[in-house]
Amino acid sequence: MTDVTADDSPVFDPFAPGFAEDPYPHYAELRERAPVHRHPLGFWVISRYEDVFALLRSGLSVEDRHAADGPLQQLYADAGVTDTRRVDGRSMLDLDPPDHTRLRKLVSKAFSPRTIAALEPEVTALVDEALAEIAAAGRVDLVPALAFPLPFTVISRMLGMPPTDHEKLRELTGTLVRAVEPVNDPELLRAIAAADNEVAGMIEDVLRWKRANPADDLLSALIAAEEDGDALSDDELVAQVALLYVAGHETTVNLIAGGTLALLRNPGQLDRLRADPELAGNAVDELLRYDSPVQSSRRVTLEPYSVGGHEIEPGAFVLANLAAANRDPEFWGPDAEQLRLDRPNARQHVSFGGGPHHCLGAALARLEGRVAIGRLVQRFPGLALDGDVVWNGRLNLRGPERLPVRT
Repeated sequence: MTDVTADDSPVFDPFAPGFAEDPYPHYAELRERAPVHRHPLGFWVISRYEDVFALLRSGLSVEDRHAADGPLQQLYADAGVTDTRRVDGRSMLDLDPPDHTRLRKLVSKAFSPRTIAALEPEVTALVDEALAEIAAAGRVDLVPALAFPLPFTVISRMLGMPPTDHEKLRELTGTLVRAVEPVNDPELLRAIAAADNEVAGMIEDVLRWKRANPADDLLSALIAAEEDGDALSDDELVAQVALLYVAGHETTVNLIAGGTLALLRNPGQLDRLRADPELAGNAVDELLRYDSPVQSSRRVTLEPYSVGGHEIEPGAFVLANLAAANRDPEFWGPDAEQLRLDRPNARQHVSFGGGPHHCLGAALARLEGRVAIGRLVQRFPGLALDGDVVWNGRLNLRGPERLPVRT
């Protein structure tokens, strides 16, 4: 087994200067010179489309308990973080079949194509309401004006969330989602663990309220399934609600804000979308490919795994670099680094993952992105950047934190 970090080959380094603003030159270098390599923290990184596509469908584990001891685990231990987390580690995102299968089946009815399609009038009304406020203001930060409130409101209504401290929950989930990316800061690890516990407590309060006030919503359905004898434990119930609530809006915020930014930086493609509104569906998939709202996914090997001429040992974390795969010229062609809204195979991006863990909310994200971005660019033909973009500083759920625009 060759350890490519022993020579001068590049190593995945999300803390490098300029990475937050534009990681894609670094990804290109990894694809070219170190498409499969072991990181100094012990995990492996794969960056080519073919390898990432195969890994996502390989049936490898997503459960951290299968990982062998190494530098990454020692970092958690040194930070005093234990494995008693209530949310992270017990959601369907972090479980293998059959547990994953049981939990996903329970939730999937709420995300059926028919159910999602029926939401379009409500999504359209929410977008038009936000656009009217943007028009009145003339200059706004698009993240709080549209990109955040739309998916947040939609998932809150789907779940049937009662009145709660949305600002506090937004702050906590912003910390909690850092758990899905490489972290080498013990203080941040402790903050993630604390946020995990606090979010779990808030959701327990919500579930107690919902048990006393059931309705025709997803929270009530999950509670009823638990009480009717499905093997959902209390911790599993809390974890699924947290996953749906967080994943139900955090990634779509990045899609709407990052997708709009990509169009503003590629005016020829923006003009093309305005000239052909029917292109909006394919455009969303191309925007997902061009700048993935989720940059990576991880798996744990249960036995030796061969990829790119390397044999990865059992018990190893493998980071699938989704964003790098989405611009691999070996798959996408010589224009892989370019935004092309009519790209015929745009839907083959890996931004929604793949295999058993393919994103449950993919259809909802596509709907929200298509309606929000499509109606935004049609409503405001003079839409333009109005200041510096500020990125959210996340390595995995990367997107604009501030996107100033004028209409």
